Amino acid sequence: MAKSRLRKLLSVFAARQHIMIIVSVAYLIVTSGWILIGRSLRSNASFWDLSHVYLGLFAAFLAASFLITTCLKGKWRQYFPWLIADFSQLKSDLQGLVKGKLPIAGGRGLFSIVEGLGLLIFLAVGLTGVLWFLTQGTTDALMWRSYHTVCAKGFIGFIVVHVIFAGLHLLDFIRN
Repeated sequence: MAKSRLRKLLSVFAARQHIMIIVSVAYLIVTSGWILIGRSLRSNASFWDLSHVYLGLFAAFLAASFLITTCLKGKWRQYFPWLIADFSQLKSDLQGLVKGKLPIAGGRGLFSIVEGLGLLIFLAVGLTGVLWFLTQGTTDALMWRSYHTVCAKGFIGFIVVHVIFAGLHLLDFIRN
């Protein structure tokens, strides 16, 4: 009985994770240019600084939990087929692209592999942000800040690719 309730709770949480990620990441990206944080959070930090740090810590938790819930029940094979040296669908998708065919959604192909890489980049953004927060006031803080910035820019690039792929998937769905 308790396992059933836990599964249901995890299912509801997993269903809402994507929305929580979209909202928090959109806020963090839009406001990132307004924050002024270097080696440490100032004692008189602005609302933008504080909201970025604490929402960012929550987003780091979301990144880890989303990776876990996405990979449950063997689904990690869909997003990370390269871990088991399965490149068959990726090869098929790339051959199809050369012929002008869109890759199929799902499975272990191009779209899924890019989503898996996005999960890892999102986790890297979260981890580097947490490490930046934990090393405040030390010389390592600026190093973690620079890693965080690089990872965040990479994640923004992933978001652009993800939106393009989602659009292509919708286009393919409408055509068929």
